[in-house]
Amino acid sequence: MEKIALITDSACDIDDETLRKYSIRVLPFKIIYKNREYTDKVDITPEEIYDNMKNEIPKSSLPSMEDIEEVFKQLEEENYTHVISVVISSGLSGTYNAIRLISEQFTGLTTYIYDTKSTSVCEGIILKKCGELIEAGKSYNDIVRSIPEINRKIHFFFVFGTLEYARKGGRIGKISGTIGDFLDIKPIVGFDEENGQCYTYSKTRGRNKSLERLVELGEEIAANKKCDAYIVHGNTLESANMVYDKLKKNPGIKNVYMLGQISAIVGVYSGPGTVGVCYMEN
Repeated sequence: MEKIALITDSACDIDDETLRKYSIRVLPFKIIYKNREYTDKVDITPEEIYDNMKNEIPKSSLPSMEDIEEVFKQLEEENYTHVISVVISSGLSGTYNAIRLISEQFTGLTTYIYDTKSTSVCEGIILKKCGELIEAGKSYNDIVRSIPEINRKIHFFFVFGTLEYARKGGRIGKISGTIGDFLDIKPIVGFDEENGQCYTYSKTRGRNKSLERLVELGEEIAANKKCDAYIVHGNTLESANMVYDKLKKNPGIKNVYMLGQISAIVGVYSGPGTVGVCYMEN
């Protein structure tokens, strides 16, 4: 009998009920300030990180090798036979390679590590679907084969409140960031499917226009295929609620989920004011 475990990292955004229901193990990133260090989602919350960003923008580091090794040891002790790990883009973090190196030491566990080429809700949706497939009695091989197809049905876009944090984090060129802020240009950001890095999908001018464009993207996707929508935000609930209310009016979008604060690891680089919407084709 196969016993399949699910692993992710703390960049993953999904509801707590799903994490509990499918016993998903979360490997935490480290949030690093000048004089202290925190474990993401363990002893510091996204809200606390956002609130403090006006004072200090922290750095981050991937889950420790010790933490990864401890999770694999626990899985062995609990008689798991297979592991599916769904992680943040390798274009953004070394988490994929760290888990791969540790997993090779545990030959009694058959392990598949999936590089989402994205982050946040994309990780969460894939894990939720994997949990549902495990619950339905699907085999490890069947689930592994289905993951790339699940990912192809996911469309994740977000807007920044300001380009300041992405610029400071080295995610965009300094000149383009400065000019973008000066002209109030708001890029709609997506993830490059090949490299898993952020890129400008389209541009608008002004905050309201950028949020409207997030909604329009849902309209374009739902015009061809029914979908669900998942919303995350960085300390900007009012903007997220505005997007939520508009998406609820779209008959092509079956369910709209408000997941709350986007993961702190993403928020360190996107900053307060970020709103993201992930559309999942049904």
